Amino acid sequence: MRKTILITGASSGLGRGMARVFAGKGHNLALCARRTDRLEELKAELEAAHPSIRISIQALDVLNYDQVFSVFKAFQQDFGTIDRIIINAGMGKGQPIGTGYFYANQQTAETNFVAALAQCEAAMEIFRAQNDGHLVMISSMSAMRGMPKNLTTYAATKAGVAALAEGIRAEMIGKPIKISTIYPGYIRSEINEKVKNTPFMIDTETGCHLLAAAIDKEPNNASVPAWPWRPLGFLMRHLPLNVVAKMG
Repeated sequence: MRKTILITGASSGLGRGMARVFAGKGHNLALCARRTDRLEELKAELEAAHPSIRISIQALDVLNYDQVFSVFKAFQQDFGTIDRIIINAGMGKGQPIGTGYFYANQQTAETNFVAALAQCEAAMEIFRAQNDGHLVMISSMSAMRGMPKNLTTYAATKAGVAALAEGIRAEMIGKPIKISTIYPGYIRSEINEKVKNTPFMIDTETGCHLLAAAIDKEPNNASVPAWPWRPLGFLMRHLPLNVVAKMG
């Protein structure tokens, strides 16, 4: 069992929800995010509910790349071993390309891809030294194809991190370091709380239980929930682009 789990972006949304689920499973947690007040609240909540586990928190802005490395190393020194690292921090801001909002798309690209690269680098340094570990990349079902309008940059970053994780996985074949790419479908969280009338949307608690269950299996890839997203993912990859564009 992966005893100590590091989760980035743990102060809200899926990161906060997964922390609750993994705490209930008896895992020690290394939680980091920008909003330390929310991390403090979560730590107090989980320690009260699960007094047998250890929880450590650190402030982390994933766009501060030096801080990514220092925080991951601090957690590793604190616990001795980090068994699983979940790269979850991200943002969904974005606007159609060429409409004057480069700054928003740039922020999304840097947060979701370049910062994820920094987290992979820091995580794999730890796992290579341990010769063991489980790296989990949270991608998105939108990574299956190029998506229109506000989703264009977001989908591109999620496709990018999926390819990044697969490249690391290719190098780790036959070694005791596992790499999983998780493709969440529509799970209600703070990143999409303003999106209304979305088909197949499930609540945060249900979604996070399904995410944790999928992650514990240490798959190469997993769509969550499996239904309807596994068959929909196949269709998204193979349907004509004009059909897929209507999903955006």
